[in-house]
Amino acid sequence: QVQIVESGGGLVQPGGSLRLSCTASVTLFSPFITFMGWYRRAPGKQRELVATISNRGTTRYEEFVQGRFIISGDNAKTLYLQMNNLRPEDTAVYSCGIQRFGTDYWGQGTQVTVSS
Repeated sequence: QVQIVESGGGLVQPGGSLRLSCTASVTLFSPFITFMGWYRRAPGKQRELVATISNRGTTRYEEFVQGRFIISGDNAKTLYLQMNNLRPEDTAVYSCGIQRFGTDYWGQGTQVTVSS
């Protein structure tokens, strides 16, 4: 089975930055991976998509993080989410997900709290 572990969350002031990491037990940038992305879930809200990246490096961002967040990865087993100019409304549990052979795999998530 594919194992995924997120890290890098924490408490940051508004306007600050954090870099999240997603480490998988399989190689990510390969034809076998059909989806890679970051989601977040704020208290009392549904999980929402933040950003995606293809196995060729094509990236997409939701409007609420456009220009502030950057999704990237290496050709091994790690996916990143660089978060800049953080806002209180960015507070959520951030989860990394991948799709391999039609099956979705998720990590436990990492807490990001933006507060003064």
